[in-house]
Amino acid sequence: MIQYAKYCLAFALILVISSCKKKDYSMGNLTAPSEVTINTKIVGQDATHPNGDGSGDVEITLTGKNTLSYKIDYDAGDGIDLVFLSNGKITKKYTKIGLNTYRITVVAYGAGATATTVTKEIQVRSDFTPDPTLVSNLTGTGSKTWKVDKDIPAHFGVGPWSATSVTPAWWSASINEKVSCCNCFYTATFTFTKVSAGNYTLTVASPDGAFTKTGALAGGLPGIPSSGDEGCYSYGGGAASFSFVPSGSGIEASTPSTKTAILLAGNNTFIGYGALQKEYEILSITPTALYLRVQGTETGNAWYLKLKAN
Repeated sequence: MIQYAKYCLAFALILVISSCKKKDYSMGNLTAPSEVTINTKIVGQDATHPNGDGSGDVEITLTGKNTLSYKIDYDAGDGIDLVFLSNGKITKKYTKIGLNTYRITVVAYGAGATATTVTKEIQVRSDFTPDPTLVSNLTGTGSKTWKVDKDIPAHFGVGPWSATSVTPAWWSASINEKVSCCNCFYTATFTFTKVSAGNYTLTVASPDGAFTKTGALAGGLPGIPSSGDEGCYSYGGGAASFSFVPSGSGIEASTPSTKTAILLAGNNTFIGYGALQKEYEILSITPTALYLRVQGTETGNAWYLKLKAN
């Protein structure tokens, strides 16, 4: 019996030792993406129109070996802002008026977080003439001042940055909601002036500060601290030119919008909220009411703003 027990113990030890044998969990060769290429087709490009037909549309296709996913920045000239491009294909609308050079940056990701970065420069022409009624509604007979309309619900809201949805589906402000915490939101004024045909300026007066988040999220507004919550921050006002451009949001034809945006020059002006982006899409406008959306401070967000003529 004792001998049998010894045999059983020995057999059990063999099983334990064999089960502890080192296994190979090697991930194999981690090969970074190679031959990554940014293929671009400027819509309307031909021998007579080397920079396109003036629509600003560019068809972008990304290719590469050993690639699992891509991120893309459409113009390094306004800072690197990489966004995920799921299938490696998109038609991008460039909206700066005239002939402009853009540097596209792409990061291709492979197995084990390997990555390869490539860039490409393109020259694209964008020609755009805004609806004269839209211009006159915004600037009046030459100049008109606007402010956030605190007396109506949903004068401020948050929703998805989408080509098909233009509603603050996630949150909207009630009447006077920001008075107690951030009254600067309501006392700031925004004066739009038509200097001459195709020449426009925006003047911002905000004696109680700029309503924004801090640091880079404020879109480069001067004097805004690098950290802190959403609120009113010291801001001495500012003036800069702006232009009317076709909306760069990719909004679909059937989605309610003027398909026109206000593009602010420089970093010392804003409209309503100090946003990261400087392109404010005009969803609707009358002589007394202005409804805007701008890409929010967090990826995938849109901020909605309703203003009234002052």
